Amino acid sequence: MTEATEAILKTDIQGRVQTPPERRQKLLEEFERSGLSGTKFAQLAGIKYQTFAAWVARRRKQRGLAQSTTARTDPVRWLEAVVQEASAPASAVATPLRVHLSTVAWMEIRDSDQVSLAAALVRALEKPTAPC
Repeated sequence: MTEATEAILKTDIQGRVQTPPERRQKLLEEFERSGLSGTKFAQLAGIKYQTFAAWVARRRKQRGLAQSTTARTDPVRWLEAVVQEASAPASAVATPLRVHLSTVAWMEIRDSDQVSLAAALVRALEKPTAPC
């Protein structure tokens, strides 16, 4: 999409276009940078959506396997925090504790009663979920 290169594309017996692995990798990298939906990107690149979706799924699966074969580390990093009793009621604290769970998700703890709920949430997020 960013480069205009002309090449003769091979087809199989059924007439399907065979995309070279290098071109496929470039398209997948460009898709990740684009921020477009898979449908829109496939349309702009001139690729059938089903084919493109299979490429994306295969790439994600390969990356998942590559990550699982590397050294296993705990995805949750624990940090010890020491909380001292406040002289004022906990609800009167002006600055709440904000815990960032990812780049787009966070939780705010305003009261000491919420600590157990926050811990339960973090434990629940730690468990792998089944795909939809």
